[in-house]
Amino acid sequence: MSDPRIHDPRAVPIVGTGADQPPVPVKQLNAAALRQRFLTPPAWQPEMEGDGGRFADREPASAAVLIPLVMREEGLQILLTRRTAHLRSHAGQISFPGGRVEQHDVDATATALRETCEEIGLGAPFIEVIGQLPVYCTVTAFQVTPVVALVQPGFELKLDAFEVDEAFEVPVQFLMDPAHHQRHRFEVGSHTRHFYSMPWNDYFIWGATAAMLRNLYRFLSA
Repeated sequence: MSDPRIHDPRAVPIVGTGADQPPVPVKQLNAAALRQRFLTPPAWQPEMEGDGGRFADREPASAAVLIPLVMREEGLQILLTRRTAHLRSHAGQISFPGGRVEQHDVDATATALRETCEEIGLGAPFIEVIGQLPVYCTVTAFQVTPVVALVQPGFELKLDAFEVDEAFEVPVQFLMDPAHHQRHRFEVGSHTRHFYSMPWNDYFIWGATAAMLRNLYRFLSA
């Protein structure tokens, strides 16, 4: 079987963008509007459900990530991390804080909050969870629940040097504009995979992280 993993996503051909689709209006990208959207969600379908099952020898595992929306004066910012290069899964990639569900976690929100505190030192007192997105299935067989939260400024991050190389923020307005969403097609043997990327400055956001952001766009623009 050919290796379905993507080792150099920047080299994978771009087959389209979302330039023909409207951005989420700025008036919908504030704390009050997002709280209301998750409180009374529209009818919608996620665009990216994942590509799990590519490795038949891997048992599915439950995980959760936090999509932290930092409430800055200049507008909401999404807090992202870059994983360290030596990790077994998704090494060096841009990701949300999060990880595998542990037995003592009561639900996906508990997992996301615990992992966020462990990975980057962002504690629950700064976090207001407002909702969840549909589960995303990664190629590495993780069933990931994205937990969406507003984050009050004033926190000081403390990165786990083993797992996190750096943390940074990207404007939500940039990520919710599909003109910045690039669609790639990867073919190896009889296998075809599609994924999105959202390059921002020197950061190449792609894979599961970009897919969950794309689903967030679909949710907010429905």
